[in-house]
Amino acid sequence: MTRERNFVYPKEVDTFAFDWGRLALTVAPEVNGASRFSGGVVDLQKGHARHNHPGAEEIIFVISGTGEQMVEDEEGNPVVRKVGPGCTVYVPESRFHSTTNTGDGPMQLFVVYSPAGPELALRELPDFRLVPPAA
Repeated sequence: MTRERNFVYPKEVDTFAFDWGRLALTVAPEVNGASRFSGGVVDLQKGHARHNHPGAEEIIFVISGTGEQMVEDEEGNPVVRKVGPGCTVYVPESRFHSTTNTGDGPMQLFVVYSPAGPELALRELPDFRLVPPAA
């Protein structure tokens, strides 16, 4: 069965699994030919450590759950805000950030990277596991 490349469900693609949660890339060069950005659904169990994406911007949209989002300001000072469903977070190019799940259940996010590619560095993390799509 051939899947239409413009309409993708998270269960149809490989999932990047980590101790902190999962990322299913639904928009990426290898998924549907997107070249200027990539993105996907994150299921966040606990939270992920402070990190950055050199040369890339990120958008984080909170679908469900509650948490605390940190994004460093221009001087490198951490700015932390409570976030919940409907909140959009903009992470400027190369800026350090982290997300902590403060709710009782998983937190679900949709993330977008521009340009495409910084998510591929996640494959180098020690707790990375590739989970194929469900049969």
